[in-house]
Amino acid sequence: MTTSSLLRVTAVVALLQFFAHGALFLRAKPTHGDAEVSVVAAMKTHRFNFGGSMRSYWDMYFGYGLEAAFICLVEAVLFWQLATIAGAAPAMVRPIVVLFLVANIAHAILVSRYFFLTPLVPDVVIALLLTWTMVISGRGHAPLRVSTMEIEATSGPSHLPLSKQVSGRSPLT
Repeated sequence: MTTSSLLRVTAVVALLQFFAHGALFLRAKPTHGDAEVSVVAAMKTHRFNFGGSMRSYWDMYFGYGLEAAFICLVEAVLFWQLATIAGAAPAMVRPIVVLFLVANIAHAILVSRYFFLTPLVPDVVIALLLTWTMVISGRGHAPLRVSTMEIEATSGPSHLPLSKQVSGRSPLT
C-alpha cells in the first residue's frame, strides 16, 4: 500500500466518523430513565452568562458535539488532500501526519477517560493508519532537497533571458 492510498483510507474512516458522530448526536434521546431526562431538562432550562452570552450547559454540550463532528469532516478533507501531495512527495506529508497522529492519540486518551468505547474505535483506527503511513512514507525516499544556483548580476545584460545569462556568453558575441 502506498502513502497516498493509506491517507485516502484514513480520510474515509474520518468521513465515516463524521457521519456517525453527527447522525448519532443529532438523533440521540434520553433512554436511561427519569434521572437522565431530568438532567437533560435542567441542562436546557438553566441559563448563565458565559463571556457575555446567555447560554445553557445544553447549548455548550450540543455545540461541542456538532463541533466534534465538523472536525472529523475537516480531518477527512485534509487527509484526502494530503494523499494527493503524498502521490508526488510522500516525505512532504510526514510532519502533518505526525501532528494528526499525536492529536488522534490525545483525543483517544480523552475519549477513553470521559466517554465510552464506540467513539474511541475510529480514533484508534485513524491513529494506526497514520502510524502505518509514517512508516511507509519514510521508506526508500530521499528527503526533498531544493537546489539553488547562483547567478551573478554581471553574467550578462539584464534584458537577456535568464537562459542566455546563465550560459555566460552574450548572444551578441
